[in-house]
Amino acid sequence: MNGSPKAAGTPSGYGPVQFRTAYSLPASASTPQTIGIVDAYDDPNIESDLAVYSSTYGLPSCTTANGCFKKVDQTGGTNYPRKDAGWSLEISLDVEIAHALCPNCSILLVEANSNSFANLIAAEDYAKANANVVSNSWGGSEFSSETTSTYDGHFNVPGKPITFSSGDSGYGVEYPAASQYVTAVGGTTLTLNGNNTRNSETVWSGAGSGCSAYEPKPTWQKDTGCIRRTVADVGADADPNTGAAIYDTVRYQGQLGWFQVGGTSLASPIVAAVYALAGNGANTIDGSYSYSHLSGLFDVVSGSNGSCGGSYLCTGKAGYDGPTGNGTPNGTSAF
Repeated sequence: MNGSPKAAGTPSGYGPVQFRTAYSLPASASTPQTIGIVDAYDDPNIESDLAVYSSTYGLPSCTTANGCFKKVDQTGGTNYPRKDAGWSLEISLDVEIAHALCPNCSILLVEANSNSFANLIAAEDYAKANANVVSNSWGGSEFSSETTSTYDGHFNVPGKPITFSSGDSGYGVEYPAASQYVTAVGGTTLTLNGNNTRNSETVWSGAGSGCSAYEPKPTWQKDTGCIRRTVADVGADADPNTGAAIYDTVRYQGQLGWFQVGGTSLASPIVAAVYALAGNGANTIDGSYSYSHLSGLFDVVSGSNGSCGGSYLCTGKAGYDGPTGNGTPNGTSAF
């Protein structure tokens, strides 16, 4: 999540129709999936905020009562953690975007007790066991033990796509996006035509990217400027200036209501929802699927997220580049 979102009484930012049209996505999944969302702390208003979002955009209702929505603590129970305003806005973003792009999918929100890796990974374990695809919008600096079973082992789940935002601080690598077992999602600035079709996409300056310090290079990554794992794999809209309209009534920085929100925290649930729309998760092993299905992606060829000598690691180029990976969704065939 990025920027300093200001609330308003009416939506400002892209909604479901904009994202679906720009990325050539179907209106619903042919086989409904469960999208797992892992966040920290509690958003006590998420179900009612989702109801306002759904009614505003004419989406089907998604509630606990109709079985579409479920909120649990990190062990699957109802002993929710304490409220946190920043994470509540993140939760609103993740849940509402998942519902926006895959309105007939179920949503499982798993709230970790805190933002510690131990608690977030415990929540991850519950989410991956009870969902078809899992979206994550959290991360931190890399560390030498990240490749061990204590950490990477929790993401090595063939048949369950796991997306992670690549970070919002520009050029540089975060973990778990760096894990060789996840789909690392970078970010773009997405501009639309008057009919909501995609006008242009450039690298968003805040998107995380680069060469991992510790993760071995997966066999399916062929770029030659990084001997280890390169971030990211794919991208999606992340610029707060071209961000999503999100409804959140947990007061954040003195504001509540409609926010315009960006960050790779937006890109990750977009891509997770596209995985759900594709319904192909059982055939995925890691972040590799897009590398052999490039025709289902828009190539992002300009823009930069920092200084790396002009190389593809921080600059949009034809073909693979760090900030947007292989590109952004053009339909569902790359997922």
